[in-house]
Amino acid sequence: MTKDHDSGRPTAVRLDSVHKEYGDTRALDGLSLEITAGEAVAVMGPSGCGKSTLLNMVAGLDRPTSGTVEVQGQDLGRLDETGLALFRRRHIGMVFQFFNLIDDLPALDNVALAAQLTGTPARQARRRALELLDELGVADRRDNYPAALSGGERQRIAVARALMNRPALLLADEPTGALDRRSGEQVMDLLIDLNQMGQTLLIVTHDPDLATRCASRLVEVADGRVARQSTLGASA
Repeated sequence: MTKDHDSGRPTAVRLDSVHKEYGDTRALDGLSLEITAGEAVAVMGPSGCGKSTLLNMVAGLDRPTSGTVEVQGQDLGRLDETGLALFRRRHIGMVFQFFNLIDDLPALDNVALAAQLTGTPARQARRRALELLDELGVADRRDNYPAALSGGERQRIAVARALMNRPALLLADEPTGALDRRSGEQVMDLLIDLNQMGQTLLIVTHDPDLATRCASRLVEVADGRVARQSTLGASA
């Protein structure tokens, strides 16, 4: 699949002159960015440059001080908190560095819960969850609690949970940051496969290997702005 953000595909994400201030701290300073449906985009930059704030804006977890954030054609600024939560559950999947699994639920229930929160009946949710666990190679761990799983297994469970509602956009915040090298490479391979199947990815990372392997475009952020963009050879 050719990845070209000028390909004429629909725009999945658009940030236009986004500013974000926390008191006297300016996290984003007029940042603008577009991501096309089906792209895999990696965002890199030094600590404190605004990467996580950017991700939170796209996820609807935070609101800009000024500027607009559109995801799937929806201006997130026009939604109230309830609307944002519903939009996020239906259209956005999120994968975190430290997995964010619920410790007292087994793997299958951790994954199924994401669909149940949108109103999917429990039996249907569990069937879909088991399909995803099987696809990701961890179906045999469905009854295990997070504490009994390896880091790589936990991240696969977390990816399955993020994919439960067939999100248009998958956001990944340092998805290999807490993993050993082998597990990290397995998760990278998984992200590559997802993108080749058409999943739009936005990955925030400090790891240049992750960016190079998994993304077709690198966006470098500095001082709350896009400093540079470059095309990568991955996922082509």
